[in-house]
Amino acid sequence: MKQLTPFAKFAWSVLLVNIFVILWGAFVRATGSGAGCGNHWPSCNGTVIPWSQQIETMIEFTHRLTSGVALILVIWLMVWAMRLFPPGHHIRTGAILSFVFITIEALVGAGLVLFELVAYNLSVARAIVVGVHLVNTFILLTVLTLTAWWASGKAPTHWSGRGGLGRAVLAGYVGLLLLGGSGAITALGDTLFPAASLMEGLQQDLSPTAHFLVQLRLYHPLIAIAIGVYTILLANFINARQATPTTRKIAKFFTILYVTQLIGGAFNVVLLAPIWMQIVHLLFADFLLITFVLFIATAFAQPLLKEDTVASPTTTKAGEQWLH
Repeated sequence: MKQLTPFAKFAWSVLLVNIFVILWGAFVRATGSGAGCGNHWPSCNGTVIPWSQQIETMIEFTHRLTSGVALILVIWLMVWAMRLFPPGHHIRTGAILSFVFITIEALVGAGLVLFELVAYNLSVARAIVVGVHLVNTFILLTVLTLTAWWASGKAPTHWSGRGGLGRAVLAGYVGLLLLGGSGAITALGDTLFPAASLMEGLQQDLSPTAHFLVQLRLYHPLIAIAIGVYTILLANFINARQATPTTRKIAKFFTILYVTQLIGGAFNVVLLAPIWMQIVHLLFADFLLITFVLFIATAFAQPLLKEDTVASPTTTKAGEQWLH
């Protein structure tokens, strides 16, 4: 196996840090700590470093600190990529897009705080923004994953000439984004309208007078099953046409992961959505998206050209110093 360059190792590390930040953000929502710093941003309750002993403030402030670290790391990734690779290079583009989407991530998070769409806000606006927030999060994970993957010496992904198959793959990816958004809204409903028992939860879901966040909880499992069947069949169809040992392994792992996620979702319902299970469920959702992205990146890759490798002749002299 080819040894990873320092840049590739750093890119994978940035992805892992962002996954942690995403999970901690879910913990903030699940514990109702989103208003821990009040409606102040970027300060916390009007101060740079809050000395409050309230646990909600510490949880929210920790999320802001880790989010800031993630932003700095992505900026570093982008600058490093710009020094290593020429304009138009796929790795450089991936790093720049990572900065774009983490910036959007920060702005959406700031909007949630400034417009007080946190804690126990029950508005439609909050549900929409929470869904959009998760979709942007998934896109951020996508570009970070591709950047790290390509930096590891993998061939760039080629969409030209894919025709209907390319559109089918895009539909599967969009489906996973929508599934993530619906999952975020469902988790919000679980947080704001907890049930004392499974039967009570079902009665809430089926009640025509229930809050819309409660009624929407019924649709997420159905969406998950439909998207799961589609993406698994799609992966098998692609493998039937252009299988490689790597795509077979990734597709098998994706199938196992998706079935495990569905089982985990069922346990989440039965256990009445405890915080730890919500975090695990989101972690598996992150891994599912990353696995699907890696499958497509592998299936739609051309043979790696010498000039497209990480240690290519187009690497700048300044970049070579950073690389080594």
